[in-house]
Amino acid sequence: MSANGFFDEGELVAVLTTQPLDRTLDYKAPEGGCFLGAFVEVPLGPRKVLGVVWGPGQGGFDLSKARSVIRVLEVAPMREEMRVFLGKVADYTLTPMPAMLRLATRAPGLGDPPSMRKIYRLGGSEPDRITDARKRVLEVLQNYGGLAFTLKELAEQAGVTSSVVKGLVKQGAVREEDSPRDLPYPLLDPDLPGKSLTEDQAEAVARLHSGQRTGDYGTTLLKGVTGSGKTEVYLEAVAEALRMGRQALVLLPEIALTAEFLTRVETRFGARPAEWHSGATMTERRRVWRMVGQGDAQLVVGARSALFLPFRDLGLVVVDEEHDTSYKQEDGVHYSARDMAVLRSAICGGRVVLASATPSLESWANAEAGKYDRIDLTSRFGDAVLPEMKPIDMRAEQMQPGTWISPSLRQAVRQRIEKGEQSLLFINRRGYAPVTLCRACGEQIACDHCDARMVEHRFLKRLMCHQCGETKPMPEACPSCGVEGKLAPVGPGIERLAEEAEATFPEAKIAMLSSDLFGSARALKAKIEEIAEGDADIVIGTQLVAKGHNFPKLTLVGVIDADLSLHGADLRAAERTFQLMRQVAGRAGRADKPGQALLQTFQPEHPVIRAILSGDEEGFWKAEAAGRQAAGVPPYGRMAGIVLSGPEVGPVFDIGNALARNDAPLRDAGAQVFGPAPAPIARIRGRHRVRLLVKAPKGAPIQDAIARWIAPLSLKGDIRLTVDIDPQSFY
Repeated sequence: MSANGFFDEGELVAVLTTQPLDRTLDYKAPEGGCFLGAFVEVPLGPRKVLGVVWGPGQGGFDLSKARSVIRVLEVAPMREEMRVFLGKVADYTLTPMPAMLRLATRAPGLGDPPSMRKIYRLGGSEPDRITDARKRVLEVLQNYGGLAFTLKELAEQAGVTSSVVKGLVKQGAVREEDSPRDLPYPLLDPDLPGKSLTEDQAEAVARLHSGQRTGDYGTTLLKGVTGSGKTEVYLEAVAEALRMGRQALVLLPEIALTAEFLTRVETRFGARPAEWHSGATMTERRRVWRMVGQGDAQLVVGARSALFLPFRDLGLVVVDEEHDTSYKQEDGVHYSARDMAVLRSAICGGRVVLASATPSLESWANAEAGKYDRIDLTSRFGDAVLPEMKPIDMRAEQMQPGTWISPSLRQAVRQRIEKGEQSLLFINRRGYAPVTLCRACGEQIACDHCDARMVEHRFLKRLMCHQCGETKPMPEACPSCGVEGKLAPVGPGIERLAEEAEATFPEAKIAMLSSDLFGSARALKAKIEEIAEGDADIVIGTQLVAKGHNFPKLTLVGVIDADLSLHGADLRAAERTFQLMRQVAGRAGRADKPGQALLQTFQPEHPVIRAILSGDEEGFWKAEAAGRQAAGVPPYGRMAGIVLSGPEVGPVFDIGNALARNDAPLRDAGAQVFGPAPAPIARIRGRHRVRLLVKAPKGAPIQDAIARWIAPLSLKGDIRLTVDIDPQSFY
């Protein structure tokens, strides 16, 4: 290998492939040679697979048997900082490198050569007649807001044959265009005028710009009450990154937030940025991946996996709603996008902005310790003021059986309806009822594949398991005793609450917001826009509504069960309850009308409920931090979750017990192991789950200890082991 990382033709190179192997493979460099980091296609047995040139080959075998790299792909090579980042994430999360490379190459057709292709968009004409198939094609194009599709993508999304699309092209209802593959994104103009800033905001922007101009790594916790204009502040940090010629990434916790945010970006910078999330088409994902690597996408707005895009010069990462649990990937590679954003920026000399009204205790503690800078926005933007927060003591309310909206809350909602204002009734439970009980035999309908109760979704006329996604029709008779007419819902879900609201407020227009009620992110976006324009008197919502939506006419938030998430074994239960309640309450009074938040609770004296009502956030964090510190748990200690799973419970427990007995590597590192024990949900998709928990002091080398601890294991049959460093959930 030459000094500039070039390998001559025939020279041995080590290639990391996306295949589940425990090492790199040696190949001969192809005709014309290749660079370190080049994306290549290589032979593996009879197949051709994707790989990256990771370094010089190891040799040590008969070189006449070495096969050659088939070709070098026409994409920007993987930069050294990206290779370092993937290696560090692999070490931290105990993930094999091929799995990391798969995460970093999640775009189709990377090996396709640049060429012209046919793309399809919504046309300007109406078809001469509408069939169900034609209607589905037009709905897909409308739902995706003008994004381009290939013929195959559009036909598959709509569930039609390509001839249906071609027929709509002839009618002018769909437009067929010749387009070069993967065009650069339009340039964003950072010097277009933004919104006028308050004194608070202008001071925050000045501090962020000052840090950016150093060109060094740094993380800032941007803490601002809901409605304080955090978005405008960090968009000015994006503008500064663009002026410096660097790229920026904004991570959002929910796809439903993306559409509104993209409009704000377009207003601020004059063009739309690249977007990366599961709602984007495969064609768009490949374009984003390639253009980011070439430097032809200045700003990406996306979900957590956007962190693994091949940025050429990443100067800023914004993690909006940084406390949100959806930033933790809990299958495949177990990583926290918030923490990995900090790691990636430290490697490439970029800045990180962690934005939240209710920060995670981890970020709060890092700011307290001086590792992160902290900026507070203390007042709401414009005329908006923080909502008044009051408890409704459910012990004093006269409730009818089978109802959940208290008389006090009913009265407050009626007052808002009379004034033409909106109310939000919040319950963090999807579906109609969490349990379906047979009043004849007492059986609760459970999932056939999981140790979980099936949730009635009356809207879909089905029972659903929220663990594995299994659904079945709602039965007429009890599956256990066969008696008809005795199945009854127990407890409220969002659909049951909506049913009660319709009966209680027959004159009101009611809208439901829950992730499982919409077929696509675009359909959800359309409903949110309707609500924001006033097309509902009462909104019934799950935690989806807590995430950044702005409803100007909303002046009342009623939390149906503020106690719901206070209990259980989760060490973050109090923190999450506090965050969720404050976030939901923040939806009220975001325009010029004052808002009110009413929390129905059976425990108004509970410390968390008192902290929510008083607004003493710092007091809450200090008390929570003191409790965690005394217990030696995160962020003042280390934890890792080990889950063993298999089709039979006995062999799984045997391996768990063997691990617990042979824990010398953990003890050497000062760590303890608890378990094995059945996981809280002991069976998912037919697999029995056994859990061990590793707990260690803050500075303990926990990854190295766990790697040595599990290395001797030989997992036979269909038994699997997963390691979750810094677990966020304990199910």
